[in-house]
Amino acid sequence: MEERKVGERTIKVVRGDITDMAVDAFVFDITADCKLGSGYGGAIASRGGKTVQDQLNAVGTLPTGEATVTTAGNMKAKFIIHVNGPKFHEPDTKGKLARSVRSALLRANEKGLAALAFPPIGTGLYQVPLDVSAKVIVATVSEHLSGATSLREVLLVALDARECKPLEAAVKGGN
Repeated sequence: MEERKVGERTIKVVRGDITDMAVDAFVFDITADCKLGSGYGGAIASRGGKTVQDQLNAVGTLPTGEATVTTAGNMKAKFIIHVNGPKFHEPDTKGKLARSVRSALLRANEKGLAALAFPPIGTGLYQVPLDVSAKVIVATVSEHLSGATSLREVLLVALDARECKPLEAAVKGGN
């Protein structure tokens, strides 16, 4: 798996289930209505327990590019940073994606987190191409890690080889 050092901090590509990572927090790409739904949302609801959706219900709605934090309930992580990422073919998809990533990183800093896991954002239901998501995430995380931050390690989590290849290419490519 590819890895990039940014000073004393690390960006690393790993394969696995993001909801099963032993990190301070993981990022989840949520819909504007803050409903967990199916896929990873269903896994979060099942593994995390009712508390996660209850906390999201209190948030109500989340504009594109914004992030909010809930506990992770019964999962290994302490927190979930829910971000409402962009939809493909919207104006300024890359800009909205970068804003989403920065918002998640800001929430991590506010909590003083050291280890954060990111999935590809917007690549499922919203059809942002994996290579676009990977390049924007790596560039935005790299920029963030080069400044003042509590983060020491950011894991880019790929579920399978299809997700892994663009993430590794972005980390290796110096984006």
